[in-house]
Amino acid sequence: MNSKSILAVGFLLFMIIFSHPSSTQAQEVEDEREFDYARGGHMGPEKWGVMKKEWSLCSNGTMQSPIDMSSRRVEMVFSSRKLYRTYKSCNATILNRGHDIMLQWEGDAGLIIINNTEYALKQAHWHSPSEHTINGRRYAMELHMVHLSSDNKIAVIAVLYNIGKHDHFLSKLAVNISSMIDQKGMHGHSGIINPREIKMSSRRYYRYIGSLTVPPCTENVVWTISRKIRTVSKDQVKLLREAVHDYAENNARPIQPDNQRDILFYGPASR
Repeated sequence: MNSKSILAVGFLLFMIIFSHPSSTQAQEVEDEREFDYARGGHMGPEKWGVMKKEWSLCSNGTMQSPIDMSSRRVEMVFSSRKLYRTYKSCNATILNRGHDIMLQWEGDAGLIIINNTEYALKQAHWHSPSEHTINGRRYAMELHMVHLSSDNKIAVIAVLYNIGKHDHFLSKLAVNISSMIDQKGMHGHSGIINPREIKMSSRRYYRYIGSLTVPPCTENVVWTISRKIRTVSKDQVKLLREAVHDYAENNARPIQPDNQRDILFYGPASR
């Protein structure tokens, strides 16, 4: 690893170790009436930072998400170690939050380990189109798996999807989501859900320090974006859009300035 890589990794370690958002800050706003995605509207992304004092980071934060993973900005880190994930089946509930569909695990669904810190899996939700982009390209859908450490640090794993074959994991939830189309805010019991069924690459991924992509836009979130692009069917994306309110049919926050943050790409060295 060259000196630039060592400095970049050191920066990430510093940010992860010394960033401690409070439990209140760590929570995404779940009341969909408080904000929306309508461009140019009085509650849209451009206004989030001025709507409430506690949301000010949405406007004046310097480590906001999502960002573009541009090849000219990405630093390669050659590593043969996989992203450590140990997920397990657990009871879960699905919720239509109005601005998205969320799957919330109600017990111990396993964890990930990043730089010796354990982050427990709490919930997953979907954005369409994708929020993050790669070299300016936006994808059809993005899944976020939100994790929380014992001291309320946040880590999110993101998976990007192109239109193609149906996604097996979403197929298992289709009946529940369909039943909620006309019942905004309603919970639907999903039973035992195994997060290991969410397919992603553990060998090649981007990592950077960012924020939540919805108010309060809490910063110092450790983002891991799987490099392998998965597939989702048009009908599945349509279902997710039909289930939420009209303004949230496009529930992706605009790309934010990277402000020269380190963006690392982890993967095995080419042979």
